[in-house]
Amino acid sequence: MSVLPLVFTSGWASGVNAYAVVLLLGLFGVTGVGDDLPGVFQRPEVLIVAGVLFLCETVADKIPYVDSLWDSAHTVVRPLAGAWVGALLAGQSGSLPDVAAGLLGGSTALASHAVKAGTRMAVNTSPEPFSNIVLSVAEDLGVGGVVAFAMFHPVAAAVVAGVLLAGGLLALVFLFSRIRRFLRRRARRREARRLISRPR
Repeated sequence: MSVLPLVFTSGWASGVNAYAVVLLLGLFGVTGVGDDLPGVFQRPEVLIVAGVLFLCETVADKIPYVDSLWDSAHTVVRPLAGAWVGALLAGQSGSLPDVAAGLLGGSTALASHAVKAGTRMAVNTSPEPFSNIVLSVAEDLGVGGVVAFAMFHPVAAAVVAGVLLAGGLLALVFLFSRIRRFLRRRARRREARRLISRPR
């Protein structure tokens, strides 16, 4: 069977939480849930690093404005992780060229990262932290659920990931004004800090 659905699903999930994807694939491989998963995910050092970084992301994602800073820093990391995971999955199965899988995983991760980062900007226009916490928990559960589902039903999981990605991109259109408000507010804060730090 083609590994294409799993590459697409892992790419979508990597754009939301790349460390959770690597950790889950490693744990599924170690426990025997995913027999065909690459051995690199199961290496102890990979599991430890992915676990620590997942915990860091879990905390950062729930703090207003810190989540957006974290997202900015991961604009390159998440697509690269999606490409890396996709290439490894394709290399293991031999049913899809590594480069094609890397491009699919990376581009899908970039699109879902854009949805996540944009949604967080919109949420951060609200002063309370509860929406950040609810959104972060929903993202973590969504990634965990879809990746686990993909182990048993890869095609159905890819359809779910596609629907979530399309819905997220559509939501960004409706949230555009709030995202623009967030960016203006951040620009004003930077300008205020620059004026304060300017020597007199």
